[in-house]
Amino acid sequence: MLSQVCLCCLFFSRGFYSCRWTESSNHRRKCRWLSLLVVTLMSLLSLCWLYVCFAISNDQQNFNNVTFSILKTWVNYFLVLVIISAVLASYCILLLLFALIQVALEEQLHLHWLHKIIFCFCVIFITALALVISIKGSELWPTVLSLLQATAPFLQFGAVGALTLLSPFVFHRFHLAKTRSKMVIAGMFLVVSAAIFLCPLLIHSPCLIEVQELPEKPKLIGHTGAPMLAPENTMMSFNRSLECGVIAFETDVQLSKDRTPFLMHDHGPDFLLRTTNVKDKFKDSVNKSTDLTFEQLKTLNAGEQFLKNDPYGTVSLLSEEEKETARKQTILSLLKLLEFAKQHNTSVIFDLKNTETEEIDTNDTVKIILESGIPQSLILWLPSKEREVVKKHAPDFIQVYENETDLEKNNGSHLNVKYSKIKMKNISDLRKRNITVNLFVVNERWLFSMLWCAGASSVTTNACHLLKEMERPDWVMPRSTYLITWILVDISSALVMMALFHWTKHSLCHNADGLSNDNEQEVFLTRLA
Repeated sequence: MLSQVCLCCLFFSRGFYSCRWTESSNHRRKCRWLSLLVVTLMSLLSLCWLYVCFAISNDQQNFNNVTFSILKTWVNYFLVLVIISAVLASYCILLLLFALIQVALEEQLHLHWLHKIIFCFCVIFITALALVISIKGSELWPTVLSLLQATAPFLQFGAVGALTLLSPFVFHRFHLAKTRSKMVIAGMFLVVSAAIFLCPLLIHSPCLIEVQELPEKPKLIGHTGAPMLAPENTMMSFNRSLECGVIAFETDVQLSKDRTPFLMHDHGPDFLLRTTNVKDKFKDSVNKSTDLTFEQLKTLNAGEQFLKNDPYGTVSLLSEEEKETARKQTILSLLKLLEFAKQHNTSVIFDLKNTETEEIDTNDTVKIILESGIPQSLILWLPSKEREVVKKHAPDFIQVYENETDLEKNNGSHLNVKYSKIKMKNISDLRKRNITVNLFVVNERWLFSMLWCAGASSVTTNACHLLKEMERPDWVMPRSTYLITWILVDISSALVMMALFHWTKHSLCHNADGLSNDNEQEVFLTRLA
């Protein structure tokens, strides 16, 4: 029965790997191990890229927005990227599995030309996208390091397991090699093993703390409201964010042709194209906010595109009544948001998008804020230009700084910074000094969990409805527990590999003796004949 299973595995692995259904007479061992090395490296490359995709999924909306600004057509480009990456990774891993089966059964590895073409496509695909991200979205790479910091303990356990499973193939090759090759194989294996076994010495995840030391859960700030549940920067969106219990509304302010501050995230050429029906309303291109008066802007529909494009894949969660409400949304003025925030005693934080005219925009914006009657203490003032002038006209605005240098220089107490531009240790140090630290934009559970452990005061998020449900980080582990687990896992792996080393050696010696006896019997029978 066992032999039938082995034959079945051999049949399918040989067919899938090389499209050869019969045994080859070519016994080039060097080619076999070189082929296995190539497949292994491609599997690692595809898995690493899939890991990168998982990391930057927190900023997938930025990825989609940047791609939309280039192609002018909306598609969930990030989802397409993930699907292709997952298919390539699955393909490479399956190919590696069949390659290992063939090696275990002493088969040759003749990589079919089709696999080589797909490998070339995989390398080109990953290299091209890595270059695009480096050029157009270089701020995404630190997110990968953040994910690595969050998952490092579990990746190390997985790496130890993978090393243990693959070790019999290394030992098999070691026992068959000549003396010089043995030294190379042993040296490489020992270096890799030492790196994997000892890497926890460099792991400093913020969630390696005692449960009782866990800081208070970060508060939530709605990024353009609740854009997963309603069209961004609309009254419906800010209403939905209130249901999440946000402490502040985050938005972006631009000024129209008649100097009316209004809410709009995109800026520059075709800045209304992604979120409104500007293409249907105005024949001429609208490239900047001062091209239209606010009365003209109010005629635009700010909800249909949300329902049509479904940017977060969440439209299906809305009821028919909510979809109908979304269809009626229009561009919102800053004054309307201020009145809404005043009514609900909720803070407002915003950027001024027109950096070229920020000095003039600042004056008009401050004027509207003061005229709205909202308490000054509810305004979290973020724009850095003309900050001193703002302090004179509105001394009770809470001044929020965009980097640690300006914070220290002005002796500030509020910091608003991208999560990837601050070290986890710095967050804890700032909080000990009673400085409020807000991180943006945080959408994924793993990232929110890590920032929670680090002690963040609040986070700006698109996913307030998801993060509000979290009662504790995804994982918290005392460092002492982790160290004990790490040592036990490493020792167990080392013992298992020692046993496998002797087993492979004994197995090869036994096979060699068997072959020798068979040869002697064949010679004896020949002489008798």
